[in-house]
Amino acid sequence: MNQELQPVDSILAERKTRIKRIVKNMTLFDDNLMSLVFENNIEATNHLLRTILGRNVQVESCIGQKNLQSPNPDGHNIILDIQAIDVNGHHFNVEVQNGSKGADVHRARYHSSMMDTRMLNEGEDYSDMKDSYVIFIYKHDKFRKGLPLYHVERQVLETGNSFGDGSHIIYVNGQYKGNDAIGRLIQDFHCKNAADISNAQLADAVRYHKEQEEDANNMCKAVEDFAKEVAEEYAQKVREEMESRAETEKARAESEKARADALEAELAKYKAMVEQQEQNK
Repeated sequence: MNQELQPVDSILAERKTRIKRIVKNMTLFDDNLMSLVFENNIEATNHLLRTILGRNVQVESCIGQKNLQSPNPDGHNIILDIQAIDVNGHHFNVEVQNGSKGADVHRARYHSSMMDTRMLNEGEDYSDMKDSYVIFIYKHDKFRKGLPLYHVERQVLETGNSFGDGSHIIYVNGQYKGNDAIGRLIQDFHCKNAADISNAQLADAVRYHKEQEEDANNMCKAVEDFAKEVAEEYAQKVREEMESRAETEKARAESEKARADALEAELAKYKAMVEQQEQNK
């Protein structure tokens, strides 16, 4: 018996419902929503950076999902969740991160270097470089010390003095629950509903982008693409693990065969020696 095809309208309605469900559960820890919220949103970006840095920052421009191409044709390109520049020319890269893989310390180093390579034009002096900040808002406590922030700075080890090259890396503890500005910011990042977000600029932006059908579709496509990428990576790891096991089993079998052959050769030598002794009697 042939199964009737599902009407197109029904398929579209189901997809729309699924998109709404996915978007409804998104928080600012989802980089697709986060990038939309802060894209060209000077007030929200000012609030974010002022809270983390603890000083007055006046952002001049902010871009979401900024693609930085490696100077090396075969190099590794990156996409910044947020790239911002303030009135003093300081550069900021803010990343949200759910899992531990993307929060590797070498990633912070790489992001910092990619920003630095774009700061100087031909003929400019190295001293003209502005400060750069790479900020990871990590959903967990990266260094497991319970602190709200972890500042990473270069230091002259022998003197204990700051190197002062203007490169700054900051990890924000996404599990921090203090009753202070950082604690409230982190709480806002965990909120699924705009109504629960304490900061007005963030609440308005989250509400707007979650209600925009085009933005919701784009966020959902990004989530689906990411899920597909993760699934492919997992499948590749499974294949590699199976190949590794097969190689291990093959090596083990070859080792056992070699031992058996050696034992058989020893037995043959012993047998020949016994037969020789019998003949000499």
